Amino acid sequence: MASPQLSVLDLVPVRTDQTTADALAATTSLAQTADRLGFTRYWVAEHHNMPAVAATSPPVLIALLAAQTSQIRVGSGGVMLPNHAPLAVAEQFALLEAAFPGRIDLGLGRAPGSDPVTSWALRGAAGRDDTDVANFPQYLDDVMALMDSTVGVRVPIRGQDYRLRATPSATSTPRQWLLGSSTYSAHLAAAKGLPYVFAHHFSGQGTAEALEIYRREFRPSEETPTPTTFLTVNVVVADTYEEAAALAVPNLQSMARLRTGAPMTALDLVEDAEKADLTGPQQAMVADGLVRNVVGDPGQAAERVRALAAEFDVDEVMVHPVASARKGEDPRRSVARERTLELLAAALVD
Repeated sequence: MASPQLSVLDLVPVRTDQTTADALAATTSLAQTADRLGFTRYWVAEHHNMPAVAATSPPVLIALLAAQTSQIRVGSGGVMLPNHAPLAVAEQFALLEAAFPGRIDLGLGRAPGSDPVTSWALRGAAGRDDTDVANFPQYLDDVMALMDSTVGVRVPIRGQDYRLRATPSATSTPRQWLLGSSTYSAHLAAAKGLPYVFAHHFSGQGTAEALEIYRREFRPSEETPTPTTFLTVNVVVADTYEEAAALAVPNLQSMARLRTGAPMTALDLVEDAEKADLTGPQQAMVADGLVRNVVGDPGQAAERVRALAAEFDVDEVMVHPVASARKGEDPRRSVARERTLELLAAALVD
């Protein structure tokens, strides 16, 4: 099987031994590692009010990481559009594209990325509500039009057309992607001729169905003449399977707590995770995650990544490195996450 291109998804995890500043420093070092290794793109997510996740503002993070790297594409995986005015998103990413031309990806999603109270706080002051999810297709069109300096958005006022544009003189626009974890997004991406990414790393369920819908219904566009997609997957690679599993367990425990309604905390270190008291359902979720995610030594991980790329017919895999750390490590680094990228990249070349 051929080896796919590699990219990175980063939620900017916060461990129990880290401050937010430490987590950002670790993410910067991870992005530089991916850049050095020749990875295709580096995407950051949008989540809010989560103790274990520092990725609250993709545009800010993208500016930071693009300035600290030289070649890799940097983007959002993704901006949760119902939380934001389309003009604000278009302006932010038009400026990023102007600052780093040809290196910016704008991935857009319709999930809130948080709890209902936080979603209300994000949108309520501007008078927005749950209808923003229903209006998502229109907001998507607005963002695309606003970033096109020759088109813009027409606002009829007193019988006249008022034109809104994200920047006065754009020469290029970010590559736009539609993200999703349901078949809704597959239908929409196909109808609009957009590149599409299904969140396979969430649960590993529904990926084949969503990609089949996208490819079958795809309508070519000027920017995307053929269906364009890739795969996302949680990955931990170490010298041995046993060490990779130990590094993966803290994240799996955190996700198990989240999915069973337990309080979410900062990501445990390996030694603390080994002593964690979990319920039966939570233990089952951790065990399932060790099987479902890519966890292993370099040879095992490379074989799994190639197999996933072949199964879903993609030539790019976006890895979400979820390894934690052991006590005493530098809090401003994520050594195990960097090692995951290094070991996987080397194994896929061999």
